[in-house]
Amino acid sequence: MFVRASVLLGLAALCIYLFVTAPPPLEEEGAVEASVPIEEAFAVLARENDVARTLWTREIVGAGKKVGLSFAEDWEDDGVDAGPLPALFLKETSRQLNRKPAPLALFLGSDAPIVEGNRFEGQQAEEFAELRATGDPQFFLDPELGMQTAMFPDVAGADACVTCHNAHVDSPRDDWARGDVMGATTWTYPEATVSLDRLVELMDVYRECTRLAYERYLAKAATFEEPPPVGDRWPREGERVLPSADVFMEEIERSVSRDTVASLIGLVRSRR
Repeated sequence: MFVRASVLLGLAALCIYLFVTAPPPLEEEGAVEASVPIEEAFAVLARENDVARTLWTREIVGAGKKVGLSFAEDWEDDGVDAGPLPALFLKETSRQLNRKPAPLALFLGSDAPIVEGNRFEGQQAEEFAELRATGDPQFFLDPELGMQTAMFPDVAGADACVTCHNAHVDSPRDDWARGDVMGATTWTYPEATVSLDRLVELMDVYRECTRLAYERYLAKAATFEEPPPVGDRWPREGERVLPSADVFMEEIERSVSRDTVASLIGLVRSRR
């Protein structure tokens, strides 16, 4: 699979680093494989998610609207020639994650959500209040879920996001401004530490689910009254076209691979 090949490339770079910088073997037996705190694993995954969401928001939704593509809340309905809005693309990625055996979950919550089911409650609400006050990610054990949890700020980075939320009939606020923390991208996982191998597996699963979410959009676009051509071109080029799933994922991996490999190497170095 293309996604796995990309992750393995990162592992190859990591192995080269380990070979070149490895210290002499320990004399004692029973050395334990280094583990990674889940907070650091969440940070790696969140970086990948940020790149995917930014690419979707700017290069597909933003650029797509300029060439006649539509995006809407009811994009899944029959007869609606539209794709998912940015928050709904994340929701679709989350839905794909829920179908995988890996106990990794992702959702977008807020203290002022359009959909009431996305409102933070209990410990999550308290942690989000701290995040909103400081702007810093929050890491904690959710006592209700029994899950290690991470919250990363979801900032209004585009005017379209602000306009949409302020005008929405179900929005509890109509005064959002660009740069506001509108919510939090929230991850959960049951264990406090993971091995490096497990972290790479989680990255692989996340990327696969991002690809599946994009492929679902392409499948919907194929049903449009005027289906956009799919290939190696982007809407930013001024045409009503869409990149293929391979091209979309290649752009994500090109943007994030250097930082991801650097993070993996940093994690190995910090464990020594």
